Amino acid sequence: MIVAADVPPGTHPTIQVCGNAFLCTFNYDTLISSGIAIVLTLGIGLGVAYRLGHGKPGRLQMVLELLLGYIRNLTKEMVSDDAGFITPIAATIFIFVLLANWLDFLPLTKPVEPAAADINLTLAMAIAVIVIVQWYSIHVLGFRGYLRRFTKPFELPLIGRIFFTPLNIIEEIAKPLSLALRLFGNIFGGLVMVYLLTLGFTAFAGSSVLQTALSPIWVILLVAWKLFDVFLIGTIQAFIFMLLTIIYFGMAREGLEEHHGAAAHSNELRRETT
Repeated sequence: MIVAADVPPGTHPTIQVCGNAFLCTFNYDTLISSGIAIVLTLGIGLGVAYRLGHGKPGRLQMVLELLLGYIRNLTKEMVSDDAGFITPIAATIFIFVLLANWLDFLPLTKPVEPAAADINLTLAMAIAVIVIVQWYSIHVLGFRGYLRRFTKPFELPLIGRIFFTPLNIIEEIAKPLSLALRLFGNIFGGLVMVYLLTLGFTAFAGSSVLQTALSPIWVILLVAWKLFDVFLIGTIQAFIFMLLTIIYFGMAREGLEEHHGAAAHSNELRRETT
């Protein structure tokens, strides 16, 4: 059974836990939906980990091993061989977003909805990713090298690099915004389509007799759209969010070769003068 939309998308029931309306108001449908996805993600991970030592490998374990191997290879190619900590982060993001999107196909009613259809969740996830990326950039490049990264392209003279610095800062600020809006827009768009299909059915069907006659066709169209939107679009968006996370970690190392080269040249000059 597929539950059609009965209220306009983007309407979230809220709960206020303290006096400050901005800081203490929560969309509890998003909290419930994301909580379910978190529990499922932890359950899958802990269940597979338990079976590693207490049973035969199952299909789910093999799928997760293939996923981890793929992410591990992507991390080595796009970031570095010594950045293994990115693999569990990227895998957790993929599984969580995937399950959060797939919940929309189950015959669940409000307040359970796709968690990523709330910009608050996708923005929080994007900010968390970018904060870790900034930490990694400082850890790899040092604080001086981290600031130098905002003056790329490094082959330009100093005046040109100063001109590009504001653009690089804007690019860094835009990363979490684009990451959040891409996921939110695609999932929210799916809810809008379901709402429009519901409005179209009620508007064009007219009488209850005609609605009864056309309801099988409407259900088929709705199920077909849900299959396409949830399992194809939802999976692709989970993969894109994970892939961009890895790419951003790779971009956080920009200037590492030049930074090490400049440091080595400085040390060589220091040895020559002494």
